[in-house]
Amino acid sequence: MAASETVWLRPGQLARRAGVAVSTLHYYEGLGLITSRRTAGGRREYRRETLRVIAFVRAAQGVGVSLERIRAALATLPDGRPPTREDWARLSLAWRDELDERIERLVALRDRFSDCIGCGCLSLDTCPVSNPGDVLAGDGPGARRLGAPRPEQSR
Repeated sequence: MAASETVWLRPGQLARRAGVAVSTLHYYEGLGLITSRRTAGGRREYRRETLRVIAFVRAAQGVGVSLERIRAALATLPDGRPPTREDWARLSLAWRDELDERIERLVALRDRFSDCIGCGCLSLDTCPVSNPGDVLAGDGPGARRLGAPRPEQSR
């Protein structure tokens, strides 16, 4: 589409169509994920193609990709254009190993955590979540880690 044919949306229009708050648009813009132009009156306007960028950001966030990694991925696109289907396939493939690892950790946590659902004490001798292998038994009874300052906090 030629520059003269570009469709521009006001923040409220873009936010409604994208399903986000206007403040989210401003946040994304501040992070460099999307861009706008200013009218002669100083109001923001966004290209209609920004809808695709927001959809990309929300999909990536939905599977746990950080905004920093999303920004870096968008920066690889030529001329700041919105991602295509091929771009999504390429970029999501780069995140696949990390996502697979995260899924494995969450499944393992879910499977171990189900043993103490309802307990709430987090001080079981054999709790696989807070005390794997009962390594904290030598420190005495009770929830040893709850409320204790982290090493970097005690300095």
